[in-house]
Amino acid sequence: MEPTREQQYRRRIAELESQLRQRDERIAALERQVADLTATVTKLTATVAKLSKNSSNSSKPPSSDIVKPPKANAKGPRRRRRIGGQPGHPKHEREPFGPDQVNCVWEYELDECPACGGRLKPLKRAPRVIQQVEILERPIRITEHRGLRYRCPHCRKEHTAAVPKPVVKAGLAGPRLTALVGYLKGVCHASFSTICKFFHDVLNLTISRGALAKLIHKASSALAAVHQALRARLPDEPRLNVDETGHKEHGRSLWTWCFRAEMFTLFKIDPSRGSDVLLDVLGKEFDGVLGCDYFSAYRKYMKDFDVSVQFCLAHLIRDVKFLLTLSDKVTQNYGRRLLDGLRKLFEVIHRRDRMTPDRFQRALAQARRRVLDVGRRAPPRSEARNLADRLRQHGDAYFQFVTTPGVEPTNNLAEQAIRFVVIDRRVTQGTRSERGRAWCERIWTIIATCAQQGRSVFEYLRDAIIAHFNGQPIPSLIA
Repeated sequence: MEPTREQQYRRRIAELESQLRQRDERIAALERQVADLTATVTKLTATVAKLSKNSSNSSKPPSSDIVKPPKANAKGPRRRRRIGGQPGHPKHEREPFGPDQVNCVWEYELDECPACGGRLKPLKRAPRVIQQVEILERPIRITEHRGLRYRCPHCRKEHTAAVPKPVVKAGLAGPRLTALVGYLKGVCHASFSTICKFFHDVLNLTISRGALAKLIHKASSALAAVHQALRARLPDEPRLNVDETGHKEHGRSLWTWCFRAEMFTLFKIDPSRGSDVLLDVLGKEFDGVLGCDYFSAYRKYMKDFDVSVQFCLAHLIRDVKFLLTLSDKVTQNYGRRLLDGLRKLFEVIHRRDRMTPDRFQRALAQARRRVLDVGRRAPPRSEARNLADRLRQHGDAYFQFVTTPGVEPTNNLAEQAIRFVVIDRRVTQGTRSERGRAWCERIWTIIATCAQQGRSVFEYLRDAIIAHFNGQPIPSLIA
């Protein structure tokens, strides 16, 4: 018996309902799969963004970049400029040596006219002058100090004339040669083997690596007092910029700390990267402003001892730029608003010379309020929320320069001073002993401080070593 039309309709409706249920289940499964994949993509994008952090979008140092990030060029490809001086640049020429600096003068004369052989009449015009500098064939002087021996006919005792104590203390190398070894080792990053070769080939002097190490120890001892004096001066400075970088010592990982004051810079190598180093160097009563990055050691020192801190705005800008690399549009928009506020803040700073002091302070305070208002109102996203929490907790510490004259908004001063140390670490591969560590602390301090004060590192080394050999006070580096 064939089914009736009604039965056929019901059967068809049941089949369609079954198909719809299967389709709904399939759609639900696909939606769950899309949601899972979307979450996975978001997570992977965040991971890729974190792994793609470099010195341009985070607080990582430039030395950590495996490949330097390309610089953005909004104006398109630029034409490659020619090598050498560029059109419109002022010409720079070396000033000639003065008469008191010239050791020897050669005058060349003409006996007759080169063209016709006739007699020549001298002119009162200035002669053609070429000044030439040359090193001596043997640019060293060897002095032999002799303590003559005597015998007393009355008591029959033998006596030896005393050699001056500075000569005995200097030993093989005089103060200038000792200073030269220190200069080659500290400023030029030369190894002992390189200095040995330089002495043998240029100075015609054979000297061993062990003897050079002893000379470096003498130079280091001469600098100990001035390094200690600068360290004792640090807690009294009104403004300090501090930074730290890694240091290698015979398989150990240490840290080089850089303390940059207005007129001097001090380096300290320590096993710790924590706030205990700041406590040891600056003490509990430091009353100045500490310029630094957002590293936890500075935050702990700030919290424990109520220290005024200027966190680096350049590091904050890099952290904000990192938000722009994330896939989440809401986070990107938050980062753009915050970055726009920071740009306007620096626009005010760059227009300082064209504004009165009162107007500049008002514009600076207004830009500061705009940045904090935008930064503290973050969307419910983890990366943005972390940055907003930072600004809510330590936002005022990013703007100490607004109310404290002389404070820089960035920590560039310390970062520039420590760059020399990073280069030295890459060339020399670190130190191997406590004596070498002390030498690095002292010579780096002298190099950076002399650069700040416009002094010659070699001349200061020479004067300090002469004073050390003669038992006299070391020349001060405290202005």
